[in-house]
Amino acid sequence: MITHITHVTIWVKNQDDALKFYRDQLGFKVVTDDATTIPNYRWLTVAPQQQSNLEIALNLATTPEQLAGVGRQGIFVLASTDVQADFAALKAKGVTIQAGLNVNPWGSDFIFEDLYGNDFNVVQPPTA
Repeated sequence: MITHITHVTIWVKNQDDALKFYRDQLGFKVVTDDATTIPNYRWLTVAPQQQSNLEIALNLATTPEQLAGVGRQGIFVLASTDVQADFAALKAKGVTIQAGLNVNPWGSDFIFEDLYGNDFNVVQPPTA
């Protein structure tokens, strides 16, 4: 029986650059950074500070198919407790904002992109 998703992969062109973006600009924690277990391979995962059940694997794209997928991996949705503060903080850190703050019946959100063009939708549910 499948019980849950543990990792999602984002193909990157440079793991050090990706690590700097996710750690330094988004404030994510490094969960694993291991280049010793598998020869010629670096297992690098990150997650939001309060997330423990899902990690993002920042995998180095090496094949033509993987390289073609860099920046085209869909929209990732991140939960927020203060979408306005997150918007201001990411904008101040130079993160590219694709869509500014919106107030919707289902909550408030904005969309930013990572250094390769993957979209992230930051969502805060409406307060009662």
